[in-house]
Amino acid sequence: MQQNFMFQNETEFESITHQVAALPDAWKQILSNSLLDSAWEQVNALLAKEKEAGQTVYPTSLFTAFHLTKLDQIKIVILGQDPYHGEGEAHGLAFSVQKGVKIPPSLRNMFKEQLESNAITSAPVSGELSEWAKQGVLLLNTVLSVRKDKAGSHRGHGWETITNHLISVIANQSQPIVFLLWGSDAQKKKSLIPSHQLVLEAPHPSPLSSYRGFFGCNHFNKANEWLQERGVKPINWQLPNT
Repeated sequence: MQQNFMFQNETEFESITHQVAALPDAWKQILSNSLLDSAWEQVNALLAKEKEAGQTVYPTSLFTAFHLTKLDQIKIVILGQDPYHGEGEAHGLAFSVQKGVKIPPSLRNMFKEQLESNAITSAPVSGELSEWAKQGVLLLNTVLSVRKDKAGSHRGHGWETITNHLISVIANQSQPIVFLLWGSDAQKKKSLIPSHQLVLEAPHPSPLSSYRGFFGCNHFNKANEWLQERGVKPINWQLPNT
């Protein structure tokens, strides 16, 4: 990977080289695959262009999900699109926001579905999902960066090649893994997932589509039931109310 620039915005943004080098070995090996060289060059060129233009890019830490969830301990993968683009929101976990930030509508609908299906007993007060990640829920966006206040701005610049490779490697692990594919963008990744893993599909939890079948999908319980049938400890979806 040719990763040799430094990128700064409102806060220090480490080079991708340094961020990848700091990852656990299993993730580092996947992301260092020579097949991804061209994609990394595209990502680097994009971020260098953003730097030159004085743009702010989120999140500062691109790979939080891989620090919190080990490859061989993944139980569930939830695919998002690109990070939140508002100040202080994104922190490297799909759908998650930092503590103290207002819970976004899609995540609020995820919590509502959990409550209505009895996957949790009380509504979380924070949208910070690190507790899920630590239990084996990989919260993966298919694009890992975004320009401030411009949703989708980093799509089509190499990230999708990298995350498609990640999804394929994860899906071919031997341990049982459930893939929750919500919305058409996530469902396009179904072809990367072999039949020994479980795929659950539903509309996106966005307010624009949640009433078309996300509510009532019961995915959080179905995922846990499938894992338990295979001797895997289920996810405790209830977040601490602190």
